[in-house]
Amino acid sequence: MTSRISHTTIDTHNAYTQSLWWSQVLDLNEDPDEPNEPGHEECLIISADGHQQLLFIEVPESKQVKNRVHFDLRPTDRTRDEEIERVIGLGANQVADRRNADGTGWVVLADPEGNEFCILRSEAEIAAART
Repeated sequence: MTSRISHTTIDTHNAYTQSLWWSQVLDLNEDPDEPNEPGHEECLIISADGHQQLLFIEVPESKQVKNRVHFDLRPTDRTRDEEIERVIGLGANQVADRRNADGTGWVVLADPEGNEFCILRSEAEIAAART
């Protein structure tokens, strides 16, 4: 037998605020049977099909160094650069620009609490580059 990932857990100072922010970035929703509310120490957001689940848990300590695990996001309905602008508009900060002149590469961003994640090129951009 093997295991599967049930959900990804993210330590945070404010579980509710982080769950709201990431739900906008990833188009995930709270469980309607157990809605997230301000003051909750644990807040879960899930995809419509239930396969992706992020759990935010409040912890007292702050983030100290670079994440050991992070998300690599691939836009589904826009270009990498359009998605970067959208997510920065939601409150992300740019950490590093790893884009290359040939269109490859990615940008490293941080969420409002400083957790790093990357935005890659979309599948459409990759396919267009092959032709």
